This record gives sequence, structure tokens and C-alpha cells, in this order.
Amino acid sequence: MPQLYLSLGSNEGDREALLHQAIDAIDHLIGPVGGIATFIETEPWGFESLHPFLNTALVLTTSLSPLEVLDRTQEIERQLGRQRKSVSGHYHDRPIDIDLLFYDDLILESERLTLPHPLLTERLFVLEPLCEIAPEFIHPLLGRSIEELYTELCSRLS
Repeated sequence: MPQLYLSLGSNEGDREALLHQAIDAIDHLIGPVGGIATFIETEPWGFESLHPFLNTALVLTTSLSPLEVLDRTQEIERQLGRQRKSVSGHYHDRPIDIDLLFYDDLILESERLTLPHPLLTERLFVLEPLCEIAPEFIHPLLGRSIEELYTELCSRLS
């Protein structure tokens, strides 16, 4: 079965409880979770807010297609109180955010979904937890490991 990597974040409500609820729903509705990164607190990315995020990353296996995974993650977000998705780079506070990062080494560009996630190499809050659970995973477009991408981003930001 394909391995799926997800990024989760929350900056509204009981962030830790919302992340745990999302992980349980993912395990039940998408596939068995095989690894969960440590929760880290980060500042909002791409917008201003007084509310920091709690972020993590997951690895799991699934029998679902990428678009089926997308539909189920969006349903989980709705069930946990997410009202609207970010559009055209306009971000806002949210109780839960679930992003598909990788689906094995699949490269996909459709109207609804791009894999690998196009912004993951710019987001420390994604790479740091992902590096904890999948440091040796090779980005299928860039040909570099998550650990290399994380180290490179840390160097650029310092």
C-alpha cells in the first residue's frame, strides 16, 4: 500500500485535542498511522495572528487514491470546525489544517491537488516534524532527502 505523509496544524481552540482528534479520524478513515512527529509550536506562516500554531506530521499507509484522501481530510477538517480553506495565499486562523505532502513518490498536478506539496520546502513548520519521522525520504522532484531540505531551509533562515 502507498505511504502517505501529512502535515497537521491548529491555532484555534484546544489545539492539542484537535490534533489528536484529527489523527484518530485519519487513522480510522484514511489508513493506519505508522508514525507521529512531536508536536511543535510555531508562529503563523503567511499571515499575522496572535495565536501560534501547534504542528505535527504523520506517516501512514492507505488504499485510497490521492483525491479520495483529499476528500476525507477536508471532511475531517469540516467535522473539527474548519469553516473555510485558504484561497490564493490568503491564510487565516483555523482549528485544524491537514495538508497532503507526499503520496509515495507520486508527482501529480491537477486542479484540486498538487503532489508533492508545492510549498513544503519553504515551511519550517512542515519540514521540522517531517524530518523527525522521515529524514531519509527522497523528494521525488528535487532528488534530495527531507533531512537535506530541512538543513538547507534552516541555513537560509538563520
